[in-house]
Amino acid sequence: MTSVYMDPHVVEIRPVRPRSSGCEECVRMGTPWLHLRLCLTCGHVGCCDSSPMRHARAHAQAIGHPIVQSFEPGENWRWCYVHEDYV
Repeated sequence: MTSVYMDPHVVEIRPVRPRSSGCEECVRMGTPWLHLRLCLTCGHVGCCDSSPMRHARAHAQAIGHPIVQSFEPGENWRWCYVHEDYV
């Protein structure tokens, strides 16, 4: 029998519109980013963990919105910061 794990945080996913076309904090601060992540609870756009400032993770920890989706063209994966796993 195969077990399929369902992350309990998927209930926090909402239909969102990106609030920015770049990392919101990096744009304000004038700092660079590598890749972007879209918060699936509120639409915040933040930079990835490979970026110097890691604003997507900081948003998830400060606000409590656990799931992001890649905001890179051609990518559609989702990540839960609480469980450190793909959703």
